[in-house]
Order: sequence, then C-alpha cells, then structure tokens
Amino acid sequence: MHGPAVLSVLLVLLTGATGTLCLLRLRGARPAGAGAPRHGSRGSDAAEAAMGLGTAVMITLGDRLPTPLWVVLFGLLGAGSLVAAAGPGGGRLRAHRLHHAVGSAAMVYMALAMHGPDRHPGMAMPTGLPVLTGLLLLYFGCYALWSGSRLLTAAGPPAGPARGPVPQACRLAMGVGMFAMLLAL
Repeated sequence: MHGPAVLSVLLVLLTGATGTLCLLRLRGARPAGAGAPRHGSRGSDAAEAAMGLGTAVMITLGDRLPTPLWVVLFGLLGAGSLVAAAGPGGGRLRAHRLHHAVGSAAMVYMALAMHGPDRHPGMAMPTGLPVLTGLLLLYFGCYALWSGSRLLTAAGPPAGPARGPVPQACRLAMGVGMFAMLLAL
C-alpha cells in the first residue's frame, strides 16, 4: 500500500484482527441443521473473514504478489456475494450481501490501481478514476458512520445471531479500514 508505514501497520493489525475474529465466530457457529437457523451469518462470517485476512495480506504483500491473484481472490468473493444476494433472504440480509460485493469490487479496484500502467508520478492512482475513488470513499465513509452509530445505539440483547456488538464492531472496523486504504491510494 502506498502511504505512511504507520498507517499500513495499523491497517494490517485492524483488518487481520477483524478477519481472525470473524474466523473464530465462523468456527463457533452452528451449521444450519443444528438448532436455530443462523440466517446467513455463517456466510457473512466467512465473507468477512476472507475480506479481513485478504486485506491484511494485500497490505503486507500486495506489491510482491501478482495483481491477477488479488483480482481473482476478491473477484470470486464478490461474485459469491452477488449470487448469495440473489438467493433467499430478507432485505437486510440481501443488503449485507450486496455490501460484501461492493467491498470485494473495491478491493479489485485497489489491486488494479496499485499496479496500473498509467499512474500519475508518485501516486498509485491510474488516471481517469478519481471519481470512482471518491464514490467509494463516500460509500465506505457513510457505511462506517452508520455501523458506528448502530454500535453506539444498540440497546438490550441482540435481536438475532448475526446481530450484536461483535459483528457490528467488525463491520465498523472493516468500513474504517476500507476508507483508510482508499484514502491512501
């Protein structure tokens, strides 16, 4: 990643810890047939774990690994999220799956931007795409504010297995991480 080294280290810690926490939640989740249904939280935990850990590795080794690897990894994650969004589920679940698709598309965009052939001198951004970066910054900035406000206003016990302070804190951390990475482009 281009930008201050301290920012890179903090983002690796943030996204790596978030991805690990999602993996632990995934490991502790019951399969769909064992008791109460999880309403897609296993899929969300898996997508968030892959996104968090993949982001940490991309920040650490992004320049040393080929761009097509990142495009395929995050492209498959985004395609899986789109397929899941088209499947059964309510509006919130569908919106959450679409958010995963947007996050995956943003990661593909950042991977391509880091190694773009027509970069401005001293910048990782290819020419002609600042509008897309601005739109993604707006999206993830608003998402971080929204998820942070939901975390602060949560009252009482969680309404379901995919809700509560831990998943909401993970979403906030990943939203802030995506915003910071886009800002550092």
